[in-house]
Amino acid sequence: MHSLLRFISPISAVHSKVMFPLLPWRSFSKAIDHSRVPVLNEEELEETFVRGSGPGGQAVAKTNNKVVLTHKPTGIVVQCHATRSLFENRREARKMLVGKLDHLYNGDQSVEAQMQRIETKKQTETARRKQKLQAKKKAWKEREFGDDQEKGS
Repeated sequence: MHSLLRFISPISAVHSKVMFPLLPWRSFSKAIDHSRVPVLNEEELEETFVRGSGPGGQAVAKTNNKVVLTHKPTGIVVQCHATRSLFENRREARKMLVGKLDHLYNGDQSVEAQMQRIETKKQTETARRKQKLQAKKKAWKEREFGDDQEKGS
């Protein structure tokens, strides 16, 4: 259903054709507003590194790679021990903290709430289309085979 756009790369000597799908106009109305997402100020954060636990054996048990991030003004505490990498855990903890602060400050206008509303709309639209298709199939069956069944009786 989506149309495709041919793109001829000026960099390529062969001018290979790359296909890009064009987005339907509906998707632009579903854009998520990221303008209200709070920005973390490093002075407001307290970051500690704790020894992790769980699977991974000695590599996890001996290293301080679990991140505990505290937002001082609100008192929100986030812990992250998703990977063995301290750098990745710090980045993930900050993402989690921004999500929690966004939900606290913006409530229904937070990015997570907006994504949830879009997902709910998608599910209801899918259910509506499915129900409409079933009604069409039922009407077709009655129209095509309903007369034959009455004649056979």
